[in-house]
Amino acid sequence: MLMIGCVGCHTARQSGGGDDRPYSVVFEPGGIYASMRIPALAITSKHTLLAFCEARIGNASDWADMHLSLRRSTDGGRTWSETQILDSMKQAPVGNPVPIVDAEGTIHLLYQKDYARGFYTFSKDEGKSWSPVVEITDVYNQFKPEYNWKVLAPGPGHGIQLKSGRLLAPVWLADSRKLTPRRSHAPSCVTTIYSDDLGKTWKRGEIVADSSAIISNPNESMPVELPDGRVLMSIRNPSAVKRRAFSTSADGISGWSEVRFAEELFDPTCMAPIASVTVKGRPALLFINPDSRNIEKTPRKNLSAKLSFDNGATWPVNHVIDTSAAGYSDIAVGKDGSVYCLYETNTNGNKGFNYTLVLKKINISSLSK
Repeated sequence: MLMIGCVGCHTARQSGGGDDRPYSVVFEPGGIYASMRIPALAITSKHTLLAFCEARIGNASDWADMHLSLRRSTDGGRTWSETQILDSMKQAPVGNPVPIVDAEGTIHLLYQKDYARGFYTFSKDEGKSWSPVVEITDVYNQFKPEYNWKVLAPGPGHGIQLKSGRLLAPVWLADSRKLTPRRSHAPSCVTTIYSDDLGKTWKRGEIVADSSAIISNPNESMPVELPDGRVLMSIRNPSAVKRRAFSTSADGISGWSEVRFAEELFDPTCMAPIASVTVKGRPALLFINPDSRNIEKTPRKNLSAKLSFDNGATWPVNHVIDTSAAGYSDIAVGKDGSVYCLYETNTNGNKGFNYTLVLKKINISSLSK
C-alpha cells in the first residue's frame, strides 16, 4: 500500500459558510488535483478526526485518475496533518471510501478500484499507518448468480458497527447496460456486506432494493442502527418523487422491508449521510443533504440538517448549514456527543464539480426546537 505524505498546509483556513460558524478547509483543488470529491469522515475513541476523499487528477470525472487520500486532525479540525495517499490508480478511479470505527478503536476501511474490484485495510494507530491491503472482490462476486453486476462500489461515507459487533457497509451494484467507453452506473441495486469477526472475513447480505416501478436505480446509501437494534437504510435514488427512500432490517443483512419514501426529505439525487445522535438526552437521527426544493432546477445547494425523534417517521427540525454550493457530505459523532460534517463546496472561485472539502462542527443541541 502507498503511504506517501503530500506536502500541504498544516493549519486549516477558516471561512464563512451559510451560518455564523466557520468551517475549515480540509482538501482543496490545486496542482495536479482538479477536484476533491466523495468525502468520508470518521472519529476515533481518542477523538482523532479522519477525513478521506478521492483526489481527482486532471478533471472532476468519476473515471479520472485518483489518489485515495486521508488527512488527520487531533484538535477538532482546527489543524490537519499532511495528506496520506492510501492508494492510487492510473486510467481508472480508486475511491468510495467507507471507514468503520469499531469499539476496540480499530479503523476499518473499504474502497473500490475501477468500479470492478473491492479492497479492505485497517489501522490500529489512529490512522497513522495501515495494514497491507486485502482484495475482497470475491465477496461481491457472491452476488453474481443473483445480480450480474458490471460496477461495484461501497458506500460512500461511513459504515457502522452494530451493538452485536457486526461491521456493516452499504454497497451498490450496477448491471450496466452501456459498457463503452465507460460502464454506466445504471440500472443499479443496493445491498450490504458485513463482517462478524472484526474484518477478518466479509460476507454478502441480501439485496435491499433493486430498480423497479417503485424505486428507480437505488444506489449510494447509508445504514444507521436504531435504539431497538434494527437497521434503517437511507437510500439515494433518482425516482420521480424526489424523496429519500428507506428500508429496515432486523440485522442489517436480511429481511429488508418494502421501500418507503420520506415526504419531508427532498432528494435532489445526491449522496447523503445519516447518523444516530443524542439531543438534550433524547435519541435522534441526524440527516444531512442539499435541500434545494425551493431553488430553480434544484441544484446541489443549501446543505441542511434535519432531525427525527421517531426513528425516521417524521423530521420536524430543519437547520441550514450552508446556503451555497454543497454536494456530498458525511457525519462523524464523537463519544462526547460532538458532531462534525465534512462536505463538498466551492471555494476560491472553483465551479461545478471542482469541489473543495470543508469541515464544520455542528452544535446539535441548538438545532432542536
